[in-house]
Amino acid sequence: MTRKEELTFESPTFAKRIKGMLGVDFYRLFHTPLFYIFLAIAAIIPAMVSAMTMMPDQSGDTMEPLYSNVWQIIAASEALYVIRTIGDYANMNMVFIFGGIMVSIFIGHDYKSGYVKQLFTTHAKKQDYMISKSLVCAFAMACMCITYFIGGTVGGLLAGYETDVKIGSLIIAVLGKMIMSLGWASLYTFLNVIFRKYFGISIASSFFFGTGILIIGAAAIVESLFLPTGFLNIFLYGSSVNACLTSNIGTLIVCIVVSVAWTVFYNFLGTKILSKSDVY
Repeated sequence: MTRKEELTFESPTFAKRIKGMLGVDFYRLFHTPLFYIFLAIAAIIPAMVSAMTMMPDQSGDTMEPLYSNVWQIIAASEALYVIRTIGDYANMNMVFIFGGIMVSIFIGHDYKSGYVKQLFTTHAKKQDYMISKSLVCAFAMACMCITYFIGGTVGGLLAGYETDVKIGSLIIAVLGKMIMSLGWASLYTFLNVIFRKYFGISIASSFFFGTGILIIGAAAIVESLFLPTGFLNIFLYGSSVNACLTSNIGTLIVCIVVSVAWTVFYNFLGTKILSKSDVY
C-alpha cells in the first residue's frame, strides 16, 4: 500500500464521515416509533388547545376562547418577551418543548443500547457526533413544526376563529421557528451530552429550558430594573418569540444568525466535553 493509499484509508474526509453518521442517524430516526409519535403529538396538542381552551374574560364572570384568530396558535400577534397571557406563549414555541423531550429520548437510547461505545471505538471524531445529532434532531423538530401548523390550523378553523393575517408575515414566522429548530436541537444535544449518564435529568433539563422559564424569569428581573429586554429575545431565547404575525425579512435574518450562532457555540462546547470525559 502506498503512502497516498494509507492516508486515504486512515483519514476519511469530513464530508464522508458526516454522510456516514447522518445515514445511520436518519435510518434510526425513520425506523423508530418515537419520531412518528412526536409528530402526532405536535399536531394533536395545538388542535386541542386551539379548539377547546377557554379562559375567564376581564370581568371574570364569563369564559371566552383563548384565541380570536386561527393563526394565534401558530405565533404571537406581536413580538414580545415578558408573557402577558398564556395565549402569548401557547403557540409553535411548544414544539421546542416536545422536541427537547424527543431529543433526550433519542440520544439517551444511544447510551442505553451501547451504540455510543461501539461508535467511539471505531469513530473517534466527537465533533461529528455532535453535528450529526444536531442536524437529525433539527430535521425532526422542523417536521414537528409542520404537523403543528396543520393541527393548529385545523383546530382553529373548526373553532370558527377569524382567518385574517398578513400571509408574508405568517410564512416568515413559521420559517423562523423552523430555522430555530437547528439552534434548539444543538442546545438539547449539548444538554444530553452533559447529563448522558442521568436519563431522567436530561429529560427534565430539556423540558425546563424548552419552556423558557429561566429566560422569562431573567426578563422579568431586567424589566423590573427598567432596562430594555429586547436583547433577551434575540440572544437568550433564540429569537423564537420574535417570529410573530408581524414578522418581516429582518426577523428571518435574525433567526438565521441566532440559530447558526447557537449551533456553533453548543457544538463546540459539546465536543469539548465529549473529548475530555468518559462517553460510555
